Amino acid sequence: MPNSPSFFYKKLIYWYLQNKRELPWRTTTQPYFIWLSEIILQQTRVNQGIPYYLKFVKSFPTIEILANASEENVLKLWQGLGYYSRARNLHLTARYITNQLNGVFPNNYKELIKLKGVGDYTASAISSICFNEPRAVVDGNVYRVLARVFGIDIPINSSRGINEFKNLAQQLVDTKQPGIYNQAIMEFGARYCVPQNPNCNTCIFNDRCIAFQKQLVSELPVKLPKTSIINFFFNYIVIISEDDKTVLRQRTEKGIWQKLYEFPLIETSKEVSLSQIKKIPMYLELSKKHRIKSMVLHNEKSVVHKLSHRHLHTRFWIAESSEILQKAIPIEKLGTYPVPVLIEKFISLFFSTETLV
Repeated sequence: MPNSPSFFYKKLIYWYLQNKRELPWRTTTQPYFIWLSEIILQQTRVNQGIPYYLKFVKSFPTIEILANASEENVLKLWQGLGYYSRARNLHLTARYITNQLNGVFPNNYKELIKLKGVGDYTASAISSICFNEPRAVVDGNVYRVLARVFGIDIPINSSRGINEFKNLAQQLVDTKQPGIYNQAIMEFGARYCVPQNPNCNTCIFNDRCIAFQKQLVSELPVKLPKTSIINFFFNYIVIISEDDKTVLRQRTEKGIWQKLYEFPLIETSKEVSLSQIKKIPMYLELSKKHRIKSMVLHNEKSVVHKLSHRHLHTRFWIAESSEILQKAIPIEKLGTYPVPVLIEKFISLFFSTETLV
């Protein structure tokens, strides 16, 4: 190993203590708050996650209060963060700890990783920060630092790469202060050893970084090609009645946006015209059930909502109804429902925000 563990972690920790950001969850080692921050920060940038963390702490200052909240309230507060399974798992785990573990958070990696929504990274972070257990975290930032400093060209998203990077990370942990070390390497990767154009000339590791010495910084870490993108075509039928009511449906099936609300949705294999959509059986059923008199296309150009492996090409159709007979929702109440950010943006633009609570 070109860099001994002690040399590596001492350099990192010294840099961290001089340069760390003042983040709200860094003022505590209470597992509830660390767990909450780690779940929010999964696949979310720190700057985006901070206001959500503060909202959750204000609304749910204890795990018991979170456990006793309704799932709908949790999803509403989460709205806009995406990957909503994180919010559902957060709520389920809060209930489990409150009801099954008497409100006592597991205090070691072995028990933490059993919790719903908690994987290796999150269990390692909580156990090291809160309980001083020497478990190394490995995320995108850590992969990048280790790949460059140690010159590792094994793909980080391969089975071999995952195992080898985890083993190396574990060897490098400062066993006396693992929580500080883990935060240090994540901070260093996020703020200094960045993906594009890092300032290697002033890096604390530039005298030993193999990638810097061999001019491989832009080539490491290595990743296997991503799965090809699949395109979906969404047509939301926004039904508006003469008495200012509309229709929302809850997505009950597993998958993206489970338990969130949306307007009636018609999926097609490509973009369709008004005459084409009117021939689709689901539209005919909607038209009959809600007495649709006329319909126009709101956005000629589709809104493209990009998810990890799929692109949603979305159009909103405004349908006038003489009367909505089933499950009508007053338009002014739309703001109380947890919806995907795609729907939220449409609501805020199309309907007067002054009427929404």
